[in-house]
Amino acid sequence: MNQRRRLPVVLLMCAALAAPEESSALLQSCSVSATALNFGLYDPLSGSAAQSTGTVTVVCQVSLVGLFVNWTVALSTGSSGNYVARQLQNGPNSMSYNLYTNAARTSVWGDGTSGTSVVSANPFLIVGSNTVNYTVYGSIPAAQDRPAGSYTDTLTVTMTY
Repeated sequence: MNQRRRLPVVLLMCAALAAPEESSALLQSCSVSATALNFGLYDPLSGSAAQSTGTVTVVCQVSLVGLFVNWTVALSTGSSGNYVARQLQNGPNSMSYNLYTNAARTSVWGDGTSGTSVVSANPFLIVGSNTVNYTVYGSIPAAQDRPAGSYTDTLTVTMTY
């Protein structure tokens, strides 16, 4: 029997962390937010991984003069507690999935440990509001026959600058 399931993944936002002293007088603030990945209906019989994308958005406010700012953007493990086997949850049921920094889905987006990658940048920011978007690439491996339902996970996005 061909069952279809709705499997949204939710990413939460986390406030920006500490700014270097030399740029803090010119860089007023940075924040980070994310849009949810929604895999839609999952078909365990399709033979193909379910894929989706989301967006992590960095917004920085600069006063007085433009400047270069180094930052990294990391994603937490979610409810699974590790990057290799992130899990979507529906009560006692779970499904494997992962999030990646690249469209080929070969570089797991994590915190830079355990073989994961972070997104790093050193953009030139102009006076005013600056927005930089990063695509999050998600994948649920094929052939995971689980009970129908809504499977979710919540991650934290952390920006360090």
